[in-house]
Amino acid sequence: MAHFFRTTAFGVTARAISGDRLLAFSTDKSKYLERNPSNSSQDDGQSVVIVGWESNDDQENPHNWSTARKTGVSLLICMYTFTIYCGSSIFVPSTEQVVGSFEVSETVASLGLALYVLGYGLGPLLFSPLSEMPYIGRNPIYIITFAIFIILSVAAALCQTFAGFLVVRFLQGFFGSPCLATGAATLTDMFSVIYIPYSLAAWSGAMYCGPALGPLLSGFSVTAKGWRWSMWELLWLSGFMFLPLFFLLPETSTPTLLYYKAKRLRKETNSTRYVSEATKSNSASRREIAKMALIKPFEITLKDPAIAFVNIYTSFTYGIYYSFFEVFPLVYPKIYGMNLGESSAVFVCVLIACLLGAFQYCSWYRLFIQKRFEKLGTFDFPETYLRPGLGGVFGVTAGMFLFGWAARGSIHWVVPTIGIVMYCGCGMQPVSLPQMTP
Repeated sequence: MAHFFRTTAFGVTARAISGDRLLAFSTDKSKYLERNPSNSSQDDGQSVVIVGWESNDDQENPHNWSTARKTGVSLLICMYTFTIYCGSSIFVPSTEQVVGSFEVSETVASLGLALYVLGYGLGPLLFSPLSEMPYIGRNPIYIITFAIFIILSVAAALCQTFAGFLVVRFLQGFFGSPCLATGAATLTDMFSVIYIPYSLAAWSGAMYCGPALGPLLSGFSVTAKGWRWSMWELLWLSGFMFLPLFFLLPETSTPTLLYYKAKRLRKETNSTRYVSEATKSNSASRREIAKMALIKPFEITLKDPAIAFVNIYTSFTYGIYYSFFEVFPLVYPKIYGMNLGESSAVFVCVLIACLLGAFQYCSWYRLFIQKRFEKLGTFDFPETYLRPGLGGVFGVTAGMFLFGWAARGSIHWVVPTIGIVMYCGCGMQPVSLPQMTP
């Protein structure tokens, strides 16, 4: 059982406190050298051992974990993503009361949502490159930023000035963004190329359903208890989620796992011969690596038109998606006479749309991509991944038109809601998943 906890935040903390007595790693150095004689090379006259996995079925390799363990880790990432994304829209039912409490306009009050989204849009530009550095990895980014997020949730619930509240909301989004920055990377660390689309479908579902269910979680309580109740609910949700992340989420980055394996071997043997492939192939300083990692996303976007187009299109469709959180209070309460809780419940249609979109994409992938891969042993035409999006983009336009045209008192509220389902069901998984598939 100990191997389940060794690379978790709990395991790292336990070893640091106990001086490597608790949850310690046991590396058989002689066995490693016997199995990896070809990993030795000459470097400036000194024998260097490239540290890798001890065998093709090494259980420390995340790709060799059991299906149950991979599923458990995926579930943790999905729940973590749901919590952070829920934190954006959980504020929406509070907007009207914030207007009265701080004496600001509705437009200004909506910054509580906008700045949160801006924060977790900017955060990945920092946290994603950092998580790719072998000496950092995924887990420290997840745990440290999530702990800061929880502290900020307390500040958001207690804040007495509107300016301070907006600053806290931006920081909440910024420090909550690692789920967006590296959630998909964690899944890719574990699953093979043929199965990664299924886990990405679940993760993206949590990413889209979080904002959809946020207003439902706080809609009725805000009416009864006040606008601060939405922030307290976010604190409870994130605090509850932090515990399984701290105790159960293992490190999944292969370069990081091998980096620390090499570090342990150097310590145990009192020799500098043992290095990981990532550090052997890159002799740059940590400062140079960090600088390169932070600049690389901008460089790729500017130099590759395809990536630039995907970024712009995704930003556009996601921005429209978040505009629904401002439009719904103008449509369902004012045109159809729904109360705050009832209008928040309409967001369940996004959940339905996500389920339909994920089912559509996964069914198509299973029938037309996976079976062909199993037959040929390779992906002969990678661009076939994009085919579900070719039809999905038309559903985006049709859904927007139906919602805008039908949102009037003379037409039943279900009709514009169908437009939302079309937009989300066609524009989320069928369009976004092919772009994310490696």
